[in-house]
Amino acid sequence: MYDIIIIGAGPAGLTAAIYAARSGKKVLVYEKEGIGGQIAFSPRVENYPGIRSVSGAEFSDNLYEQALSFGVEIELEEVVGIEDNGETKAVVTENGKELCKKIIIATGVQHRKLGIPDEDDYVGCGVSYCAVCDGAFFKNTDVAVVGGGNAALRSAQLLAGICNKVYLIHRRNEFRGEKMIVDELESLGNVEFVLDSVVTSLFGEGDLSSVEIENRISGEHSRIDVSALFVCVGQIPSNDAFKNIVSLDENGYIIAGEDCRTNVEGVFAVGDCRTKTVRQLTTAAADGAVAALS
Repeated sequence: MYDIIIIGAGPAGLTAAIYAARSGKKVLVYEKEGIGGQIAFSPRVENYPGIRSVSGAEFSDNLYEQALSFGVEIELEEVVGIEDNGETKAVVTENGKELCKKIIIATGVQHRKLGIPDEDDYVGCGVSYCAVCDGAFFKNTDVAVVGGGNAALRSAQLLAGICNKVYLIHRRNEFRGEKMIVDELESLGNVEFVLDSVVTSLFGEGDLSSVEIENRISGEHSRIDVSALFVCVGQIPSNDAFKNIVSLDENGYIIAGEDCRTNVEGVFAVGDCRTKTVRQLTTAAADGAVAALS
């Protein structure tokens, strides 16, 4: 029996694994896709304290090697459910189940994509899903943001302070986000609203250089020259496998506070998959440490 099984090998899950293993616990980590989570696809990480600059892939590799060095077991398998048997728990995969005393869920989120051709090819080469993470790489250039909620508005607000021009593209004629932020953006000279419009195509040799826009009312197509496109159309938590055990909010995030405890004793949720206001690399690592020490 394992002391702790961790579901997800992103920064939150691997941090939890490192802390738990260093405390003498027998730890197993399940990951269904790739080690490191979404940060592994970032071309550069420059906002993690103590590390001036590192690629997301290298950061993820270092976490992986560090976890292994402390005796953490890591298996590439998809978890399809968990069971609460009181003092013991079970993690169910496609190949069977493993028993443990505690479970830490660290499944993260998937960014909702636009679903347009070549979108994945430009990730890390101009297409980004996090202005806080990647905005500084496009200082003094023209960029675009897609979305109409607070996340898109906040991203445009941030980018307006460091970029030459920001196009804010939204498929409707008004934003869902806070009017106060919309009013502030309207007052800025370097922000242009592109309403009733959707992005249909991406262009560029290697790196993104322009996007094609379709006006949903007129059907007219136009191109905008930009160095980056920040997609802010929502996130999808990966928590369906646990909804019969732990409580989820209306958006599918696991309900857990800063102590990372769920409604089930002995089951914790860390990182982007839980209810929280700031989803960053540093807060994911913090969650992992908190849950493991608890």
